[in-house]
Amino acid sequence: MRISMTALALGLGLVAAPALADEFKGTDVQRWQAEYESVAKKGRELWTSGALGTNGVACAQCHPNAANTHPETYPKFQKQFGKVTQLWEMVNWCIKNPLQGQALAADDPKMTAILSYVAYERRGVKLEPGKH
Repeated sequence: MRISMTALALGLGLVAAPALADEFKGTDVQRWQAEYESVAKKGRELWTSGALGTNGVACAQCHPNAANTHPETYPKFQKQFGKVTQLWEMVNWCIKNPLQGQALAADDPKMTAILSYVAYERRGVKLEPGKH
């Protein structure tokens, strides 16, 4: 009996705990949105400068305002890789090839900024993973 009561208490604790994660205020949302927009702004700065490569080429020269990047379609098959890839992998392909720069780690703050900017430019577009 003691074991089942302990298991029940643990089970109830696990069920109740996630509810706390959903509790936030309007000020929280405003703060989180401001942080996201700040990171997206850093991404735009990287996107429009030649800082990601070695030849002075900027992402914006081929993709002004992140045009024709379609983050809403990732993950998808990319012929450059011969497999299904994530958007960050395609960004790195562009950094290494047209920009002649060094690839960024998927969790690099610069990559986060770039992906935030690209997503910001496409906000409101329906997700369609795998679409070409």
